Amino acid sequence: MNAMDRPEVRKLVIVGGGTAGWITAAAFARLLGQRLQIELVESEAIGTVGVGEATIPQIIRLNAILGLDENAFLSATSGTFKLGIEFVDWGRKGSRYLHTFGDTGMTLANVAFHHHWRRSAGTAPDPKGLWDFSLHQLAADQARFGKLDRVGNTAMTGLAYAYHFDASRYALFLRDYAEGRGVTRTESIVESVARDGESGDIRSITLKGGKEVAGDFFIDCTGFRALLLGETLGVGYRDWSKWLPCDRALAVPSERLPVLVPYTRATARDAGWQWRIPLQHRTGNGHVYSSGFATDDAAADLLMAGLDTRALGDPRPIRFTTGRREAFWAHNCAAIGLSSGFLEPLESTSIHLIQSHVSRLIQLFPRAGDPSAMRAEYNRRCEEEFAQIRDFLILHYHRTDREDTEFWRFCKHMDVPDSLTHKIALFASSGRVGRDVDDLFRDASWVQVMLGQGIVPADYDPMADQLSEAQLAEFLANLRMLIARAVGTLPTHEEYLARHCPADASLLAA
Repeated sequence: MNAMDRPEVRKLVIVGGGTAGWITAAAFARLLGQRLQIELVESEAIGTVGVGEATIPQIIRLNAILGLDENAFLSATSGTFKLGIEFVDWGRKGSRYLHTFGDTGMTLANVAFHHHWRRSAGTAPDPKGLWDFSLHQLAADQARFGKLDRVGNTAMTGLAYAYHFDASRYALFLRDYAEGRGVTRTESIVESVARDGESGDIRSITLKGGKEVAGDFFIDCTGFRALLLGETLGVGYRDWSKWLPCDRALAVPSERLPVLVPYTRATARDAGWQWRIPLQHRTGNGHVYSSGFATDDAAADLLMAGLDTRALGDPRPIRFTTGRREAFWAHNCAAIGLSSGFLEPLESTSIHLIQSHVSRLIQLFPRAGDPSAMRAEYNRRCEEEFAQIRDFLILHYHRTDREDTEFWRFCKHMDVPDSLTHKIALFASSGRVGRDVDDLFRDASWVQVMLGQGIVPADYDPMADQLSEAQLAEFLANLRMLIARAVGTLPTHEEYLARHCPADASLLAA
């Protein structure tokens, strides 16, 4: 079949459920459901990774596109709010900083706040001082949360937030949404995949029992296996473990925290790190580690010893290789979720990558004819996004003073991508951020993690010198006062949840 003669894409087949499959189904049903017949094939006999319980603010846009009610969604998923991620013991043992979703301080005279802070810090700056001017840090310290778009009548932005939630319940929530908008769900296991002999496109899948499901376009949501894109179409995998050496994880739930704090915690361990995610009905915990530097038994012992509340089960093992597929869309198939690649959940980007790829695929989805230009653009943009997030994650490991274990010595002294080396050098010398225009992480994120990992700029933007010493001191004092006053008006996180989005009682009892 000539590429230009391809018929209109009318049937979309999504293989695999879980968070990736049902986000994909919900978004396509909402935005292209008028012209597409959508079928999702999944099997309850095949488990999902299901640890993606922490998100970043971009998920708010997805929920808005779908028209989801925030309070109903959080109640259905036993969700909580998230102002950022607290990193403990990363730059050095005893260190602690919060990578927030919002700005620190406020821009003044067209100069980013951290330059004013750096000027005020003089010749012996303490990186922790930046967070004295963080609205999010103070709210997190006091376990407070509320809707705050702006601080008073000033130009200071308010609280930016995301969510923690039970990923399996989120998938069920989106399944109800998608099926209510015409998506057909088929429960079965895929036994074989048929390809067109001329074009190489996927023609159909055959299910257990012999049923054939044909389609014009296929989306691979089969997790690490990558049944369609990897196994069937032979798209290779680019291994990034030389920069991100963790290759295993253990996940275990525990009882809910006595105080529901509005942030994720990531604590560095001897050969990796441990996460803690507060939900209304329980706490999500896990240990991401490198099998080259720790045994499975030692990692499990460390995880269980580091829990803040009583475990509700045994640790569940997950194995992975950090990296990505050589292409994200090949022939008439795109991979979404773990089938497209894996970047460990250090900065809660797993669910973001699902929604980002789904949004991009919908923007570039072919109607008919030759899709090669759209496919090339999709792959280019996905490749760039993966590389940018990769560099941001490497920064956490590489810029450390820790050399107390073999793992941290390796991370500190390893070679890193040139793109990251440039960003570090630029910030270290001048406080400037060499952020790419379409980088997921904002300047404020790079600044917080650079400083949090101990990189203190040698200089600051000379435009910050427009303020006199007295004006600078007054500006900083006023910021502290405004932040304290704003946070003092907020309810506690638990009060806000109880008032607006308490978890369904049946979920709490589950």
